[in-house]
Amino acid sequence: MSDVVEKTLTALPSLLSLDSQPGSAKLSSTSKLGNLIRGITELTSKHEEEKLIQRELASIKEQLSSPNTTMRQMKELMVRAIYCESLGYEASFSYIHAIKLAQQGTALEKRVGYLSVSLFLNESHELLLLLVNTVLKDLQSTNLIEVCMALTVVSQMFPKDMIPAILPLVEEKLNHPKEIIRRKAVLALYKFYLIAPNQVQHIHNKFRKALCDKDPGVMTASLHIYLQMIQENPEGYKDLTASFVTILKQVVGGKLPMDFNYHSVPAPWLQIQLLRILSLLGKNDQSTSEIMYEVLDESLQRAEMNHNITYAILYECVKCIYTIHPKSDLLEKAAKCIGNFVLSPKINLKYLGLKALTYVVQQDPKLALQHQMTIIECLDHPDLIIKRETLELLFRITNGQNVMVIVEKMLDFLRISTDDYTTIDLVGKVAELAEKYAPDNEWFIETMNTVFSVGGDMMQPDIPNNFLKLLSEGFDSEEEDRKLRLFAVDSYVSLLQGEPGKLPQRFLQVISWVLGEYSHLREDLEPVTVLRPLAKLLDMRQTSSETKSWVLMAMTKLCEGRAGVSVAQEVCETYSSSMDTVLRQRAQELQYFSQNSELRARVLHRDTGLEPLEVDSSLSFLDGFVSEALAAGAAPYKPPHQRQEELAQAKALSLEPYGLSLPISMSSCSIADRQSPTLFSMSSGLSGDSTDLSHKGGSATLKLDGVKRLWGREGYLPQKEPVEETAQVEVPSPLRSPNQQAEADSSHSQTPTPTPTPEPEQEKQQLASSLFFGLSSQSSVCLMGKSELAPQRFRRKTKGQGSSSGASDQISNSLISATSAVDNLLCNNLLDSSITPELPVSSSKQTPELSQSLTTANGTCELEAELTDSGIKESNPSLVRNNGLVAADPAPHEDPDRPKDLKTLSSHLPAELSELCHSEITPLCTIQSLDLSACHVQKQDSLVLVVFITNSSDSAIQQILLDLDSEQLEVSCVSDSPVEEVRSHSVAVYQYSLTVKRPSVHVEVVGMVSYQLPVGTPQAMQFSYKLPLTSFIRPLTVSTEEYGAMWLSFSHDTKQNLTLIISDGQEPLTASLNVLTKKLKLHIVEIIGVEGILACRLLRDQPCLMHCRVHAGSLAVWLRSPVPDLPDCLIYHCQRALQEH
Repeated sequence: MSDVVEKTLTALPSLLSLDSQPGSAKLSSTSKLGNLIRGITELTSKHEEEKLIQRELASIKEQLSSPNTTMRQMKELMVRAIYCESLGYEASFSYIHAIKLAQQGTALEKRVGYLSVSLFLNESHELLLLLVNTVLKDLQSTNLIEVCMALTVVSQMFPKDMIPAILPLVEEKLNHPKEIIRRKAVLALYKFYLIAPNQVQHIHNKFRKALCDKDPGVMTASLHIYLQMIQENPEGYKDLTASFVTILKQVVGGKLPMDFNYHSVPAPWLQIQLLRILSLLGKNDQSTSEIMYEVLDESLQRAEMNHNITYAILYECVKCIYTIHPKSDLLEKAAKCIGNFVLSPKINLKYLGLKALTYVVQQDPKLALQHQMTIIECLDHPDLIIKRETLELLFRITNGQNVMVIVEKMLDFLRISTDDYTTIDLVGKVAELAEKYAPDNEWFIETMNTVFSVGGDMMQPDIPNNFLKLLSEGFDSEEEDRKLRLFAVDSYVSLLQGEPGKLPQRFLQVISWVLGEYSHLREDLEPVTVLRPLAKLLDMRQTSSETKSWVLMAMTKLCEGRAGVSVAQEVCETYSSSMDTVLRQRAQELQYFSQNSELRARVLHRDTGLEPLEVDSSLSFLDGFVSEALAAGAAPYKPPHQRQEELAQAKALSLEPYGLSLPISMSSCSIADRQSPTLFSMSSGLSGDSTDLSHKGGSATLKLDGVKRLWGREGYLPQKEPVEETAQVEVPSPLRSPNQQAEADSSHSQTPTPTPTPEPEQEKQQLASSLFFGLSSQSSVCLMGKSELAPQRFRRKTKGQGSSSGASDQISNSLISATSAVDNLLCNNLLDSSITPELPVSSSKQTPELSQSLTTANGTCELEAELTDSGIKESNPSLVRNNGLVAADPAPHEDPDRPKDLKTLSSHLPAELSELCHSEITPLCTIQSLDLSACHVQKQDSLVLVVFITNSSDSAIQQILLDLDSEQLEVSCVSDSPVEEVRSHSVAVYQYSLTVKRPSVHVEVVGMVSYQLPVGTPQAMQFSYKLPLTSFIRPLTVSTEEYGAMWLSFSHDTKQNLTLIISDGQEPLTASLNVLTKKLKLHIVEIIGVEGILACRLLRDQPCLMHCRVHAGSLAVWLRSPVPDLPDCLIYHCQRALQEH
C-alpha cells in the first residue's frame, strides 16, 4: 500500500502540471503540495491537521498578497488552495485570485484558474459576475483551448441573469467546424435549459439540427436536452420517434466508431438514454409503440454479454417494454430476462431483478407468482439492501388478504434496521398499509403502536397526524368508531401503567391526545386513574417540553372529581411559574378549567356528533375590525416572509445606491428575489404553507412560518384522504389457522406441493401462499398505485354537500395539534360571516333554473356560480317614514298575484345589455306592492348594476328616488334622467356603473329607495347587494417581456400554496390554470415546464400578476400588484376556485 501512495505522490505534480520542465516528476520530494500531502498523512489527530492547514493557508494568503508573485507561482498556490478547500477548510481569500488567474494567465494557467473558479464558487456567488467578460472574450478567441475552457465553465456554472449576454455566442458555436466545440456548446445550452428554459425556446430547431449532427458525440449531447423536454411534454415530440429508433438501430448494429465501445458494447450510455426517451414517447400510445417493437427486440437479443453494462441496458429495455403499449412476444422475453436476474447468485443482478420486478409487478402482478419462492428466500438474504428491495416489492403487491404477513415481515426488518432512511421509509409504508387494509381494530391499533415505538421521533409527522385524524373523524359506522377508540384507550392505559419512559416522544403525544379525548368512553375508568400516569410523565427528565404541553392539554380535559382536581392543582403549582411560556399557559388553563367545571363543559364539550366547520381561510369576517384598526393608525399586516426579510436586512449593511432607492412597500422582497418570474424559481421564499419549512433546523431567529396555515385549506401538514372505492367486493379477512392456510395453499396451482418436503421448505411454501394470496386471480388483486377492488376497512366518513373538503382538513388538523382551550373555543366560532339568511321562497324556487348558463347572441355564457356560494343574499329591509311614523312589518311575497318568475325581468334589460352575460336576478327587498331586484352585467371595461323596481299594484307609484352608496366601490348613475314614476303593473330599470376603489374579498352596495303612494305618507326602505371581487376581474393581455417589466415595478405581493388539480387528460399545472382562467377570468401569458405566468386587471386598469409553480405536490402561487389589498383578496378567490372544482 505504501508503494501505491509513493507512486501517487510522485506522479501528482506532473498530473497537475506544477512544473512544465522535463523531469518535474523527480522534484516531488521538494514540491510544496507533495510536502503538504505527506505531512497530513503523517498526522495522528484532527486537531494537528487543523493546525497544519491553518499554517498552510496563512502561507498561501501571504504569497498571494505579494506583488512579486508570478502567474506560474499563482498557479501552484491555487492548486494548494484547492486541496485545502477539498479537506473542508475555507480559503475564500483565494477566490478573487482564481478569477485573476483565469483572466490574465496563459492557456495552461487559465486552465488552473477556470478549474479553481468552478470548484470554489457556486452559481449564485457574487464574484462570478467578474468572470463574465473573461468568458465572453474567450468565446470569441481563435484558440480552441480557450473556447473549450469557456464553454466548460458556462456548462458548469454561470449566472442566470447573464445568459442573454452570452447566448448568441454559444449559438454560433453550434456551427463550429470542430466537433468538440459543437458538443460543448450543446451541453452549455442544456445547462441554460435547466436553469432558464424560457431563454432557449427560440432555438429548439437548432436542437433538432444537433440531433442529426454527423458527429456521434454532438448527437449524444443533444439527447440530454431532448430527455428533459420529452419528460415535460411527450406529445410535442412524437414526430421524432422514428429518428430516435433509427439512431438506436445504428448504435445496436455497431455502426458507431470503435471509440464509443465500452467492453465491446457499442455506446451503452447512449443506448440507455435512447431507451428512456422511447419509453416516454410510447407510453399509452399504440401507434408510436409499434415503431419501437423491432429495435427493442434487437436490443434484448444483442445485450446478452456477461458484463455489468449489458445488464443496465437489459434493465432499461425491460422497463421500456412494460411502459409502452404491450406486445405479447416482447413481454415474454422481458419476463424471462427478469427471471434470469432474480435467479442469479450474484447480489448485484439479484438486486437488479428485484428492482425490475417491483416496477413490472404494477403492470403484470402474476409475474411475481413465478418467482415467489425466490422472493421468500430474499427475505432471509444476509444483504440488507436485498431485504429492503424485497420488502418494497411486497409492498407493491399487498392486498387485503396478505397484509398481516407482509406487515409482520416489514416490522421484523424495522426492529433490526440501523439505517435512518430505511426506518423512515418503511414506517410510512407500514402505516399506509395498516390504515388501508386493516382486518380488525385490534390488529390496527397494535400495528400502529409498533410503528410509533419502532419509528420513534424519526418518522414523518404526518403519520401520527393521520392516525389521530382517522380516530377523530371516524368512519361510516358509529359502532365501529366507538370500538376502535375504546380499544385504543385500553391499549394506551396499559402502556402508561408499564414503562412509558421507554416510549418515543411522538408516541407519548399520541397517547396523551387519545386519552384526553376518548378515555371518558370507558364508563368504569375513573379520570384520576388516567391523570396520575399522565402526571408521572411530566416528572420524567426525558419528557420534552412539547410532550409536556400535550400532557397538560390532556389533563385539562380530564380534571373531574375531587381527586382529579387535586392532581391537577399539584401540577399547576409546579408549572405555573415555568420558564417555558407555553407550559405556563397550559398550566394556567388547567387551573382555570379544574376550578370551573361549567366553563370546561362549555368549552371542551364532548359532543361527537358535531359537523365539521367550514373555515373562512381569508378571515374576511375580521375585515371590519382591520379597517377600524388601520383607520386608528395601526400598522398594516406583513406576511412572515416579509418580516423575516426586513429583519435580515436590518442586521446587514445596505449597499444599495441612493439613486436606486425603491418605495418603502417594496421591501416585501429582497432585491435578489425581485427578478421577473420568468427567471425565478419558486422553490424558495414561499411563506407559511411550504411543507419544507418543517424539516429545517432551528435557528436563533423567531420562527413565524406556519401561522397563517391554521386558517387556510392546507392547514397544518395537509394530508390527502384515501380515495374511496365505489366497487366493493367482499373478500374474506386473512386466516391464520393451519387448516385455513392449507385451503389457501390448495387454491394456487403455481405452488409446488411435493409429498416428502423438509420442514423448512414447508414453512417457506406456507409463507409464500400467505404473501401471494390474492394474486392468482385478477378479481382480488390490489396493487399500490392502482384502483382498489377490495373494500377498505377504515373508510372515511362521507361529508355532506354543504361542507367542503377543506373544512374537514381544518378541523382534523386543529384536533391533533396541542391547541389551548381558548383556541378551540375560537375555532368553533370561525364561521364565514358573509353568509346571510337564505333567499325567500319565491326566489329559491328559481335557483336551479337561474343557475344554468344563459344563451346570448355571443353564445352560451356561463354564470358566476360563486355568487350564491359567497353569500350574496338579500338583507331584510328596514322601513322608515319621512314623518317619523313607524310602518308595519313587511310581509314579502305574500301577494298571490305577484309574478314569481324572476326570469321575466331579464326581458326588461336595456338593448345594449341584453346580449351580454349577466348574473342571476336577485330579489333585494319587498314592501306592499313594490319589489326591488337586481343583477350585474359583465362588460369588457366596466360592471353595470341593474336595479329593477316592479310595481304590482293597480296605481302608479310616484316620486321614486333611488340612492346607492358603497365604501369599497365608486357608484355612478348611467342614466342622466332617472325614472321618477312607475306605472301600474310595470317595471322601471336603473343602471349604475361600478368600479373598485378599495379591494375586498366581497364588496357591498347599500341603497335606499323612497317613493310616494297615491294614498298615504311617503315610504322608504333600505337594501344591500353583495358581490364578489371576481366580478370586477378582466383578463390582461401582455407579452412575457411586458410581464417581466411590470413585475419588477409592483410592490405589493402575497404568496401561498394552493391545491393542485389532478386531471387524467391534462398536466396538473395546465388543469389548475385552466380552472383559474375559467372561473376568475385570468389570462395565461405563458406556461414553461412546471411554471406558469398569468395576468389580470381590476376594473378599471389596476393590474395584478400571478406566478404559479408546481412544488411539492401543490401549486405555489405568487401574486403581485400595485394595489395594496388586491393580491390578498385574489388569492382567496383562487383558493376557493380550486377547492370547489
